[in-house]
Amino acid sequence: MTMQHVFPTYQRFPFAITDGQGVHLTDNHGKTYLDFTAGIGVCNFGYHQPQIQAAVTQQLTHIWHTSNLYENELQDAVAGLLANGEERLVYFANSGTEANEAALKLARKYTGKTGILAFQHSFHGRTYGAMSMTGNPHIQAGYAPLVPGITFATYNDDAALDKITPELAAVILEVVQGEGGVFAGQTAWLQAVNAKCQATGVLLIIDEVQTGIGRTGYRMAYEGYGLDPDIYTVAKGLANGLPVGAMVGRRQLATAFGPGSHGSTFAGNTVAMAAAKRVLTQLTPALLTTVRAHAELVWQALATQVEPIPVVKQITGKGLMIGIHLDEQIPVNQVITRLQVEGLLTLSAGDNTLRLLPPIVMQPADLLAGIALIAKVLTTLTTEVTTNE
Repeated sequence: MTMQHVFPTYQRFPFAITDGQGVHLTDNHGKTYLDFTAGIGVCNFGYHQPQIQAAVTQQLTHIWHTSNLYENELQDAVAGLLANGEERLVYFANSGTEANEAALKLARKYTGKTGILAFQHSFHGRTYGAMSMTGNPHIQAGYAPLVPGITFATYNDDAALDKITPELAAVILEVVQGEGGVFAGQTAWLQAVNAKCQATGVLLIIDEVQTGIGRTGYRMAYEGYGLDPDIYTVAKGLANGLPVGAMVGRRQLATAFGPGSHGSTFAGNTVAMAAAKRVLTQLTPALLTTVRAHAELVWQALATQVEPIPVVKQITGKGLMIGIHLDEQIPVNQVITRLQVEGLLTLSAGDNTLRLLPPIVMQPADLLAGIALIAKVLTTLTTEVTTNE
């Protein structure tokens, strides 16, 4: 099959995913794969998850969409779950990019300032505001002029602290940079950024689009670092595959986000909210403890089976968000293709990095089987490269 009627904005593999069950996917040729992508960190609870499917199916028998002109009990319930007992309010969107756009607008409107400090190798989306805050020139190429007032600093670098001054509206960061190469923030540095923002009256925005909803073994990744953001954004895993995003901010920020200040036709639609509510009610402390325990097993396997392979430069990440950085002799797309043949789906990130984002409900046997396949393929490719030298 060759797609003929869609803009070629994606590099697509030559097969289609037609079904999924649990943590496995099936393509249009009948081949089954173990999924280490979760739809790029979206289907954290896997496929055909009974509780989520039941909630969505039930909502489909009622109302799919009205508008945001009316009260919505389901939205408020999901917002309450996201607030998690804190004095926070939620703005719903349809994606992580939209949530980050909302955060940018709110930060500037509330503070009356325009300056935003972001970080190199970050990714916050592809619409103009979100793209302008993304520290990747390749993504910004051809779209100048970008949104003004946004500057960049080096991630995990203490020199960035000097750039946090009262003239800024906000600092935006990911606690684990996903698209940029799966680089985790250093705890002391992240806490120092948080403290400097508080000392200077600068809002701290944490982008949890890829790291949130249990991906790192915490409800939101920032909780594992002891951070206290003014705003955080979440999307991908929030509705396990249905389009949704959310910006979660301190209650006092509502003075700048009243009626007419922002909006979206489809945001917070009832079908997505039904899925999100069921996701959040299943994101229990017991599950998160299990995710952390399973992740520890994975990191142990990576250390013994994958890290010693000569073409592996380093392994980075946190929880079940993992980046295997490869030597330039082994192109990551070649690794991904070989793994597909072996029945394992993986992703790329940053500079020649193999990215792993398995569903957070994947059991140890499948997690370790996937790591074993990665070790097998990398060892084979290393041998081939050595033989051809």
